[in-house]
Amino acid sequence: MAPSRKLRRVVNSQPGFLKLKSTSGDAGLPSNRRKRLNKNKKKSWNKHSDINDVDEYLQDIRHQERTTGGLLSEKSDESLFFLDAGPPKKVPQLAQPVEEEKTGRRKASRPLRIDLILQHDSLVPPPKDVLAYQRPNAKKLRRIAQKGEKLAARGVVTKRQKRMLYTPQVKGTAKKAETEANNNPKREFYDIWEHDAKNASDSWYLQQTGKSRVKRPERLNEKPSVVPAVEVIAAGGSYNPDFFSHQALLQVAHDVEVKKKKEEDKIVKRLAVNKEHYPTEETIFQEEVEGLVEEENEDDDDANEEEGGAVGNIVVAAKKTEKQRRKERVEKIKEQRRFANREKTDKQQQLFQLRSIKSSIKQLEQDAEANHEKRKADQEAQKALPRRLGKLKFEAQDMEVQLSDELAGSLRQLKPEGSVLKDRFKSLQKRNLIEPRDRAKFKRRLKVKYQEKRAFREIT
Repeated sequence: MAPSRKLRRVVNSQPGFLKLKSTSGDAGLPSNRRKRLNKNKKKSWNKHSDINDVDEYLQDIRHQERTTGGLLSEKSDESLFFLDAGPPKKVPQLAQPVEEEKTGRRKASRPLRIDLILQHDSLVPPPKDVLAYQRPNAKKLRRIAQKGEKLAARGVVTKRQKRMLYTPQVKGTAKKAETEANNNPKREFYDIWEHDAKNASDSWYLQQTGKSRVKRPERLNEKPSVVPAVEVIAAGGSYNPDFFSHQALLQVAHDVEVKKKKEEDKIVKRLAVNKEHYPTEETIFQEEVEGLVEEENEDDDDANEEEGGAVGNIVVAAKKTEKQRRKERVEKIKEQRRFANREKTDKQQQLFQLRSIKSSIKQLEQDAEANHEKRKADQEAQKALPRRLGKLKFEAQDMEVQLSDELAGSLRQLKPEGSVLKDRFKSLQKRNLIEPRDRAKFKRRLKVKYQEKRAFREIT
């Protein structure tokens, strides 16, 4: 019976309570009609269904399982009852030796109460770990094994078995390395802070996979930049620096600012307009009358050129005679002989210049070696510079330098400068880990609409 109906019936039976509804006609009598409910939805099930008896039954079953390890109805009589045959008979104790009497006999140690509270008191066994018995592709492997047994019973040899029989066995097969226990006192000492880390993963990788690890290329171990992650500022940047160190740091900052100023002046100088290029009144007048006055002299000159200079004289080369050709051949032979004699004389003269030639060769080698060293030094210096990774160029942040009158002298009076987040961001760019970038510009898609409220309008 629903609780509300039961409460209403109790209220009606009491004479001291006033009824809210009128008693005229059948309105005051309790209605025997059953309230119609829609139980075709789960929401109505939970709302109008009485499941208290089911909950009590399940709670009772859980209590029996926790306390007795199962249902009492399924237990045997021997496990639930015992025969009380009176107090147990005392067993006569044997005479103890003298030594035990002297030392005394300690009672059996009982666990502490706190340990008994922490012990597991439920008699319900833990659930079975199903995942521990599962294997990947177990059904497929079982089907393959069953098929292999059937073929073996018929005496059929599969292709895989034939391949394994005729495959030559490799003598130098790598055996799986046994992992060493952590508590072994004879285990080799391993320093985790050592720079050259011990390659301890190869044995484990070989044991798990049966394959040797692929050698990592050396170029992947190279860092993108030789610049340290945290650069230490000069001694002049301390809160209480030495005078000369502080002046040296100020000179460095001064040189940086002078260089920036020169670059700005160079840009201004290139963009400046020369005063000689300014237009004068004469040049302005010539531009205004351009094309208005006919130039007759130029037209006459063009006509004269068309009439007289249309056809040019054709120069015909005179044909050479046999005597001229023979004379040219003789001169050519003589020139070749003179050139050969000059080369021969030069080679003979070089015998007397061996010392100077050796010194010149030595000087060339020294120059080549110096150029090689310079090129190598430039390459090493280039490693410390930021590379061009994107469309933007790296711009170093301003130096954080305090003037002489701004020095605090103590950490308590020191004023913080700069930003740690910006410093780390610039360090990543300088070490070629990320490309230089600008802050994303926010572009408002919709226009801002201003509306004057009534309260503001009343004041104004």
